[in-house]
Amino acid sequence: MTEDMFAIAGFFTTAILLGLGIPLIRIWGRRKEREAVLPPGEAERDARLARIEHAVEAMAVEVERISEGQRFVTKLLAGRAEETGVLPRQAGGER
Repeated sequence: MTEDMFAIAGFFTTAILLGLGIPLIRIWGRRKEREAVLPPGEAERDARLARIEHAVEAMAVEVERISEGQRFVTKLLAGRAEETGVLPRQAGGER
């Protein structure tokens, strides 16, 4: 083969590879873009889950406040009973 034939074969090989390669790369890129995008309901589910998490955290804070109040009232009642010398009634009817 002569040098001219190598140049011609190289040109056509390059043209064929580019002609087939570019569309294949575009198809592959579009497929990757579609996979990266969240499904239509996914964003709504994420927002809903975030709202649920926020509500659970708010309820946990309120329950902690209630338990702190209960401990405070229990401490006050126990202190009052010690000051007056009156003991709370026993369960079961003993006097």
